[in-house]
Amino acid sequence: MTDRLQYGTTAKVFHWLVVALLLVQYLIGWLMPDVHAGPPGAPMTFHVSFGIVILTLIVLRFAWRLTHPVAPESSLPPWQRLSSEAVHWALYAMVLATTLTGWLFASFRGWSISLFYLVPLPMLASKDVANVKAMDGWHQAMGLTLLVLVGIHVVAAMAHIFIYRDRIMQRMLPR
Repeated sequence: MTDRLQYGTTAKVFHWLVVALLLVQYLIGWLMPDVHAGPPGAPMTFHVSFGIVILTLIVLRFAWRLTHPVAPESSLPPWQRLSSEAVHWALYAMVLATTLTGWLFASFRGWSISLFYLVPLPMLASKDVANVKAMDGWHQAMGLTLLVLVGIHVVAAMAHIFIYRDRIMQRMLPR
């Protein structure tokens, strides 16, 4: 399998679709009413549903990345190539961790949740009130860590556009 020099349309669609859905997800998460007050309502259903969609897309994107590799930009210094790889792997890990801790939180609450009110989602664990608070804390910590990583990723992208002016970002921008 030969590494490509540019990201293809599929990789770009996965990337920008995940970006858009993460924006929606964080808005829903911050604007929804307190989830500790009672059973999940529409905001929680949509928050979980978008989380599952993001998880599915990130798994597909990861599989695509493994089967359609893009060569690292040869003009980057080694520390930038290494840090770029590290941030990308951490982003994949944090999306997975954030989604799973949120799903576990709902499971420990004993909530019956569905994908956009259409498909019931399986519980990942039995109802366990003792673990609700801990899992909520972990979910919030993972969500914040993901947000910090996204911020680092965006700052690095902006540095390539406005400081280095090396056209590295052209590889992921739509044509």
